[in-house]
Amino acid sequence: MLLKVVVISLYAVMIIALGYYGMRKTRSFADFFLGGGEIGPWMTAFTYAAAYFSAVLFIGFAGQIGWGFGLSGLWIAVGNALVGVLGVWGILGYRIKKMSMEYGVQTMPEFFEKRYHSRFLKFFSALAVFVFFVPYSAAVFMGLSYLFRATFGMNYTASLVLMGGFTAIYMVMGGYRSMTMVDVFFGSIMVCGVIVLFGFVVRHGGGLQNIAEGLSSIDPALTRIVGPPGAWRLFCLVFLTSVAPFGMPQLVQKFYAIKDKKSIHIGMVASTCFAFLIAGVAYYTGAAARLFLTPENAPQAFAKGKPVFDALVPELFARIVPGSLSVLMLLLILSASMSTLAAIVLLSSSSVVKDLYAGFVRKNTDDRALTRFMRAFSTLFIILSVVFAYFRPATIVAILAISWGAIGSVFLGPFVWGIFTKRVNKLGAIASAVLGLGTCIVLYATGSSSPEAGTIGMIVSLAVNPLFSLLRPGDTVPRPVPGERQL
Repeated sequence: MLLKVVVISLYAVMIIALGYYGMRKTRSFADFFLGGGEIGPWMTAFTYAAAYFSAVLFIGFAGQIGWGFGLSGLWIAVGNALVGVLGVWGILGYRIKKMSMEYGVQTMPEFFEKRYHSRFLKFFSALAVFVFFVPYSAAVFMGLSYLFRATFGMNYTASLVLMGGFTAIYMVMGGYRSMTMVDVFFGSIMVCGVIVLFGFVVRHGGGLQNIAEGLSSIDPALTRIVGPPGAWRLFCLVFLTSVAPFGMPQLVQKFYAIKDKKSIHIGMVASTCFAFLIAGVAYYTGAAARLFLTPENAPQAFAKGKPVFDALVPELFARIVPGSLSVLMLLLILSASMSTLAAIVLLSSSSVVKDLYAGFVRKNTDDRALTRFMRAFSTLFIILSVVFAYFRPATIVAILAISWGAIGSVFLGPFVWGIFTKRVNKLGAIASAVLGLGTCIVLYATGSSSPEAGTIGMIVSLAVNPLFSLLRPGDTVPRPVPGERQL
């Protein structure tokens, strides 16, 4: 226990030191929000992948999806790596960077306003970011709190307060520049951690073949191409977690800040390899948990004989990883989570400060005031997320899925079509965002699972934009001349 406390303390000191260094380098809103737009490929690769995966993956998704789908859950890892990372970097990466310079924008709601000449769409999308990222970050805080409870025996509420305060300190200090520096460190820990975790899972299970045979003996469907819940549910999870990144603001932002086209090519390869490793080990570990955990040997992971999905992976860590290395598992989840939280906090704060306040309330707000307000709203956002997490309204998977689905439903259609063609217009974009979100919320409210509601909402968003644009085919918005306006 003493070793864990010492390591976590040193970890905290280092993060705060990097936050202070980033604060010294932050002299403007552009520095705080985008690191000055000069972030290199390796930093961008690590910060993209680290923002993609968090405690939600290891503790919520790995536990629930691995337990239910078995080895077929690995299809989600394949989709995340090939579509959510390789596809986004290869198809959109340079287009996003070029677009941000052509339109002179720093956020996606700003892009919507200039691309579609729609202040409503700017307001609607900015509000959606703040509203639906609160439960998303709350899900991450929940995962961290479960981990700290299993590792240190800490009270759930005390863990929430500790992690919320820690996130606020380092994020509010240095902004994006601090986040990218820290993410390189975080990413290195994640790589080392998953390699060690995979080794102990395979060793404890008696080898890959033995694990597969053990799962098959529990239920033969756990080792089939499609697990017990069926193809539709698996498709929804793959689509939700792999296609949403094409329009997720906290991931798209990374390309606003990257240095140049060459950096995108390097970062694409690095982040794809990172994603295969992290997601693959996470889902494999979740599937293997069925061999190691029972109500008898892990009572905290079960309630009335049924698995408590958010508690499965923390209990698994405690059982199969030696005490001398358990601190590495703690750092693995902590590193993944802090990266995601930083990205969410930064985007959510910008939606209020840059898009809503400076866009609608006080347009002439100076740069220093914007940076100051960003720090204040970052703190407020963290507080709201911690309060939401305290009430634990649903499982981590359910909370994350509805958050991703809602944000994807708002942004996917307007952003992807707006990047690729000038033929879509204001009517199509507004209908895409409103009907996509409306479909997602109505389906969820009427009993559909959150992955299903999010998937259908995103499909509606993608389909509606070009269809409604045809109703007013002459109302198109030409692209600006390249280089007309620079960041």
